[in-house]
Amino acid sequence: MSKPTVLIIGGGAAGFFSACLLAQKDSNIKITILEKDKEVLKKVRISGGGRCNVTHACFDPRDLVKFYPRGEKEFYAPFLQFQPKDTIEWFSKNGVALKTEADGRMFPITDSSETIIDCFMKICKKHHVEVKLSCRVTAIRKMDAKWEVTVSDKTYLSDYLIITAGSSPSIWNILASMGHTIVPAVPSLFTFKVKDNELNELAGISLPAASVKILGLKHTTAGPVLITHWGLSGPGILKMSAWAAVELHELKYEFDIEVNWISQTYDNVLADIKEIKESDAKKQMGNVVMYKIPNRFWMYLLHTSAIQSTQQWANITKKQTQDLARNMTKFTLSVRGKSSNKEEFVTAGGVSLKEVNFKSFQSKIQENLYFAGEVLNIDGLTGGFNFQSAWTGAYIISKEISTKL
Repeated sequence: MSKPTVLIIGGGAAGFFSACLLAQKDSNIKITILEKDKEVLKKVRISGGGRCNVTHACFDPRDLVKFYPRGEKEFYAPFLQFQPKDTIEWFSKNGVALKTEADGRMFPITDSSETIIDCFMKICKKHHVEVKLSCRVTAIRKMDAKWEVTVSDKTYLSDYLIITAGSSPSIWNILASMGHTIVPAVPSLFTFKVKDNELNELAGISLPAASVKILGLKHTTAGPVLITHWGLSGPGILKMSAWAAVELHELKYEFDIEVNWISQTYDNVLADIKEIKESDAKKQMGNVVMYKIPNRFWMYLLHTSAIQSTQQWANITKKQTQDLARNMTKFTLSVRGKSSNKEEFVTAGGVSLKEVNFKSFQSKIQENLYFAGEVLNIDGLTGGFNFQSAWTGAYIISKEISTKL
């Protein structure tokens, strides 16, 4: 009797994790990974600055799903089956210890993504998983009960097909020809370009308690904002870019934002300024910095409020008071373009979630066809969430296929 065959299109995180899990569950399966490039696991290698942000220390699925602008509803039940605790346990059992950093991101204790890659490659080698490089898929057909996948002049047959090809336009086109709906892909997780010479000169300054909203849209996010040579970055900006990815694409990345640099209300700031006017009346405004704002940025706020740093607090006018409070809590900037976030390469878009059964991650249109990772219209915020959704999808697919064997 011939071995059951599984073909995986895409040699990334979801593809390799699917292969490893299936191979560990049943050594009788013949598993082949087809990767279009000359190397595998490229995103794993460069993510987290080469350290690989494996997952995030968020262990309640009700909280975890809130980090997914697309996929929040669909992933609740899957996370009940396989979540970051399970990820930590699996890697631990396979010789990779993870550590948690202050912001919740989790990395291998080696601080090297090669640790994750070596783990996957070792398992695949042990269980004779075939990895085929430079294999660009040109066609997929269902022939009776078998899948027929064409690569250049060669054809592979398999009983089960797992597609983990990431944001691949060519694979999306093939899936569309097979009847699947593809939500158009747009960038997610990017930084904002802001041309303000004085602000840009403050590159490197971070405001840890900021919040951002896009004027004209409903989105508001909170988190550290980093000033850069080209504009704004940091978790607060990246979160906003993810939640508003579709709308910002439609706006062609030209829009206005309102930044609250300190997450205080305008009225609270007015009251605090009044107190300082009384307690530090004779002191120079440049020498009494509010809310632990970085000194250089405080000088910028004073300047934009038409206040001299040598001016005494007692002499601040009503208009200057209002302008300073407004610039701390309702500072408007014009965004004109985006820049990629070098540690994340994520898109919103992909196979419509309505066409996938999330109890199995199987296509509702084609039997024995499965999807995991970014090929789906699912994306998470920065911090290990995109890898976690890949691990979870791969786990459920491996469980589902192994029950059919």
